[in-house]
Amino acid sequence: MSAALRRSFNSLEVPNYRRYFAGQLISLSGTWMQTVAAVWVILTLTGSGVAVGLTTALQFLPMLLIGAWGGLLADRIPKRQLLMTTQALMTIPALGLFAVTATGVVAPWMVYLAVFAFGSLNAIDNPTRQSFVYEMVGPDRLVNAVSLNSVIVQAARIVGPAVAGVLIATVGVVPCFGLNALTFVAMILALSGMDSSRLQAAPVAEREPGAIRAGLRYVLATPELMVPLALMALVGTLGFNFQVVLPLLAKFSFESGAMTYAGLVSAMAVGSIAGALVNGHRGRTGPRLIAGGALAFGLSALLAAAMPSLALEVVMLALLGAAAVTFAATINSTLQLAVTAEMRGRVMALYSVVFLGSTPIGAPLTGWLAESYDPRVALTLAGLSGLSAAWAAHVCFARIDDGRFGEGESADPPRRCPSSPPRRTLTAN
Repeated sequence: MSAALRRSFNSLEVPNYRRYFAGQLISLSGTWMQTVAAVWVILTLTGSGVAVGLTTALQFLPMLLIGAWGGLLADRIPKRQLLMTTQALMTIPALGLFAVTATGVVAPWMVYLAVFAFGSLNAIDNPTRQSFVYEMVGPDRLVNAVSLNSVIVQAARIVGPAVAGVLIATVGVVPCFGLNALTFVAMILALSGMDSSRLQAAPVAEREPGAIRAGLRYVLATPELMVPLALMALVGTLGFNFQVVLPLLAKFSFESGAMTYAGLVSAMAVGSIAGALVNGHRGRTGPRLIAGGALAFGLSALLAAAMPSLALEVVMLALLGAAAVTFAATINSTLQLAVTAEMRGRVMALYSVVFLGSTPIGAPLTGWLAESYDPRVALTLAGLSGLSAAWAAHVCFARIDDGRFGEGESADPPRRCPSSPPRRTLTAN
């Protein structure tokens, strides 16, 4: 194995993270398989882009409502124990969807209820997983591990939709939900097999009133945390709604079915994996990479909106995936390197809120634009959000460097973090 490739997969040398990587890949592949199947069931039952947007919104609405509380739980409960609980409970919505589709009694409200229940559990599971990465690999491998987490997600986006597309086209949606319920077992086994003595466990946060508000005040008083979160909120709300855009793009723009939808998702995921590996190999983060990622995302989304053929769309979606994962992973790493250990769960919960919890706002808007005008209009909106974020990143980080950010505010001086977190150079061991 070449030294460059070893640097890209550096965190897999940590046994605990290696187990986590395998378990997550299987579990998230099942989740994506279920997501594709649920969206396709709704689209088949209703034929409505707004209904597809509502389905996606309901899946992520709990993140907006209780995501901060999920982060507080991650700070107060040992993260490995909490993850085993959430993964076990996630089998319930999957089995529910399996039952109603297998018996033929499925109705839109049943799908809405199941995805909302799954989203409620994910509002706890997601910030816990985000903050657990640091405990497995430590600060020196964090950027690499966050990038590999993106590889897990994007690889799952290839495997899950591809399997779902084949199953839907051949035997229907029912097996997608049953198989997903089984995949959570893999993650539970991976977590239970970890060596707890090798985990760099964060101190447990004290139980005190106003703990969530304390996390919010901490972020608002620290520009190095607030600016990346604000940028993620902008792009997350208006740009990261591909679960809505891609099925509508397949159905209405290219007049195709489930296999084309799965192909578009997989193309974007392939590009995301390539972007994540490059980011992991580079092993660094900072304002320039955030601004560059936002700019690349904006430009590639605008080009994707203009592609006249399916073949060209596939290529452009791969580039869009690479830009999207670079932007999101860089912000994730920047936050984790800047935050104190006892606040990590709450800050990463806020990241999850603006990354996923913004979907209930953006998804219905995206669905309405795609249905009323064209799915390409939604991609144009995503492009404009990326360009706006790139400009805002340039202006805000320059003000932080000059010490001019928040001039005139009377708040107490924040705990200063480096405006550009130190370069993390990965070495091949």
